[in-house]
Amino acid sequence: MSKTEPLCLSLLNICKNLTTFKQIHANVLKLGLESDPFIAGKLLHHCAISLSDSMDYACRLFRYTPNPDVFMHNTLIRGLYESDRPQNSLRVFIEMMRKSFSPPDSFTFAFIVKAAANLRSVRVGIQLHCQALVHGLDTHLFVGTTLISMYGECGFVKFARKVFDEMLEPNAIAWNAMVTACCRGGDMKGGRELFDLMPVRNLMSWNVMLAGYTKAGELELAREMFLEMPMKDDVSWSTMIVGFAHNGYFQEAFIFFRELRRKGMRPNETSLTGVLSSCAQAGALEFGKILHGFIEKSGLAWIVSVNNALLDTYSKCTKQYNITEEAYKKLKEIIGRLRVEGGYVPEIGRVLHDIEEEEKEGSVSVHSEKLAVAFGIARLCKGRTIRIVKNLRICRDCHAVMKLISQIYKVEIVVRDRSRFHSFKDGYCSCRDYW
Repeated sequence: MSKTEPLCLSLLNICKNLTTFKQIHANVLKLGLESDPFIAGKLLHHCAISLSDSMDYACRLFRYTPNPDVFMHNTLIRGLYESDRPQNSLRVFIEMMRKSFSPPDSFTFAFIVKAAANLRSVRVGIQLHCQALVHGLDTHLFVGTTLISMYGECGFVKFARKVFDEMLEPNAIAWNAMVTACCRGGDMKGGRELFDLMPVRNLMSWNVMLAGYTKAGELELAREMFLEMPMKDDVSWSTMIVGFAHNGYFQEAFIFFRELRRKGMRPNETSLTGVLSSCAQAGALEFGKILHGFIEKSGLAWIVSVNNALLDTYSKCTKQYNITEEAYKKLKEIIGRLRVEGGYVPEIGRVLHDIEEEEKEGSVSVHSEKLAVAFGIARLCKGRTIRIVKNLRICRDCHAVMKLISQIYKVEIVVRDRSRFHSFKDGYCSCRDYW
């Protein structure tokens, strides 16, 4: 190893974004180290696994690496199955098998089977299982556990149980995977039988059963198990709170949340959104306000899902407190100011053709993100960032409105839509109007 290699690797350790990574890569190319398998493998691993929004660059890096070894193939497969394009990892695996540069190992199959699980494709999973058999890796503990999880994810509990029964010495992770598969498939009786047979139970084992019971609506059994637990963590408490909330037992969710606080434990994102969901469904606005104060005091208001749960709590109590009317009123005021000070004209070109122009303008004016921002401006302290999450792509009109609001009202708005984060500040968006 040359004296320059440790420097390259140490720079990777502090590299946090793709721009810095490209500079390190350029330096590696300049020094002629790109053909070193160790350096090339480290570069690919950091780009594919440690950085966000860098998979395209990682794929190019892999493509231009001569004779990539099994570690590099595994790294790219892992990076792709963890991305929003898990199907692409299958292409890398097929190419690896076809060219036979390096035979697959247990990590290869564990990663590619996880891709099948993410795709919820049992057909692909079975084919990969067959390939693992051919290569004599199906009995490997790591591969077997992943196969159990994959079949469980796809709803084939009997296939998962067959893999589990063929394992020579399943560890706690494999036992938990099998119990999870039973619970996910609705076989709580089978899950409980396995749980009782487990030679060693860890905290995850108990939490898996809790989640299974609450999902199945078996809340009394969940409560009994919760009381039996030798120790509990924030996941245990969150599971109970969310379970009660989702099954309509709002008072119980409040009681568990109060008990969590009495025990001196810090609520996490899941428990907070769960108890806020109870507030929204039960119309418990006053309790919601208390939670809002706690969230602000604890510095948890930056969590997007918690902010959205707060908004949902306030908005669903509208029959008593007319909060949605407040948001509509504020939005009308905002739009008026945008017209005067920002020259705003609604973007209605993409709205349905069979409604009048005035109706088109009205339909884009009440999109949920606009109401959310209006509510945020009306309710949040000056200088606070407004954060919104939506499961659809932000429309062109809303995008333009967010930019204008950020400029005129001097507020930062962060919107997470289906495709990416948009950070609006001083009239500009982080996506540079490309999304």
